[in-house]
Amino acid sequence: MAFDNLGEKLQGVFKKLRGKGRLSEADVKEAMREVRLALLEADVNFRVVKEFVSGITEKAVGNEVLEHLHPGQQVVKLVHEEMISLMGSTQSQLTFSSKPPTVYMMVGLQGAGKTTSSGKLAGLLRKQGKRPLLVACDVYRPAAIKQLQVVGNTYNIPVFEMGDKVSPVEIAEKSIAHASENGNDIVLIDTAGRLHIDDELMGELGQIRTKVRPQEILLVVDAMTGQDAVNVAATFDEKLGLDGIIVTKLDSDTRGGAVLSVKKVTGKPVKYVGMGEKMEDLEAFHPDRMASRILGMGDVLSLIDKAQQAFDEKQAAELEKKFRENSLDLEDFLTQMQQIKKMGNIKDLIGMIPGANQAALAGAEIDEKAMVHMEAIIQSMTREERKNPDILTGSRKRRIAAGSGRSVPEVNRLLKQFEEMRKMLKGFAGGGMFGKKGKKGFGKLGNLPFFN
Repeated sequence: MAFDNLGEKLQGVFKKLRGKGRLSEADVKEAMREVRLALLEADVNFRVVKEFVSGITEKAVGNEVLEHLHPGQQVVKLVHEEMISLMGSTQSQLTFSSKPPTVYMMVGLQGAGKTTSSGKLAGLLRKQGKRPLLVACDVYRPAAIKQLQVVGNTYNIPVFEMGDKVSPVEIAEKSIAHASENGNDIVLIDTAGRLHIDDELMGELGQIRTKVRPQEILLVVDAMTGQDAVNVAATFDEKLGLDGIIVTKLDSDTRGGAVLSVKKVTGKPVKYVGMGEKMEDLEAFHPDRMASRILGMGDVLSLIDKAQQAFDEKQAAELEKKFRENSLDLEDFLTQMQQIKKMGNIKDLIGMIPGANQAALAGAEIDEKAMVHMEAIIQSMTREERKNPDILTGSRKRRIAAGSGRSVPEVNRLLKQFEEMRKMLKGFAGGGMFGKKGKKGFGKLGNLPFFN
């Protein structure tokens, strides 16, 4: 997960500050030295780090903070506010043309995830009621057109292509007419990338921009390339004029410095971040929510957004009723597991809960495969067995084990965990999600069967 190391180090610094009744100027400067090192290790641009730390130090050593009843908390508040400002203060949304189709030009170097991000963005826009069209303008990279067609098929988005013998400029121009004729109100042009920036690439992109006059030019950069991503963004903006940035593979990079640097360096906002392989893992970027995640304050709003996308409203109402009546069965258990999987990585989801022990989370072992095994076991049961697990005799358990490819002890363990889950949910209904006896510092949440 992005910012794991940075978040852990910053939270350690703040813990020391909170532990002091009063702060001296020396305390603040020592804390800011540690913050500076943590940011540099996270690959944040050094000029950005210098300005960030200087600004906080200047405000923190003022009498208002040092003489405050809780000065440590005031410093944390300052860091939180400055971090939000650094990343852009507010969410930057896509803009739409007054006359359709709205054209978005996707640019970036090879390997950044441009084609996949184009498909994911098209999928998200379709869920908002739009009718997107993907356009294959990468005629140089082997199988690039085929890749876009596969991506389009995955998200049920049509793809316009004219093969690899036609000029990308001509393809882009004709795609607009095609979109108008076929009722597509969004056009996403997947342009060619290069291993590095060159004049030929920029010249071609400039010609496409002139012909199609895009509403926005969106640069896709790879978080794992660190400061190179920021340098690429600065160059593309200088040559083309960017409207926004999509940072991919943020789930694979524990540093994430590009997200913290790029707005300050280029002046262009990060609009989306890629946090995984699924369409839902392309998330709208909220500076305030990201700052809260980094500083261990949780991110309830993003958690709610994910839940609303994943959970069927009618099913949720039925489950809520059963939840209150404590009448959940294995059929419901299976439904809940499948919906939780849609929300994303379990460890990341728990990290969004305010009050969850972030240090404990870092050391927790969460077995994602456990969910797959439990699903297989439950799906091997008859409907009657799911509704009434009490009828599961030894012979039935052996049949279920054989059908799911698991063992009888695993079947028994699932049944035991289910009963424990029902008891735990009954406790949740009365409040107290974070009790004192759960595993690994998570309270009752730590008793979930996904933890080893």
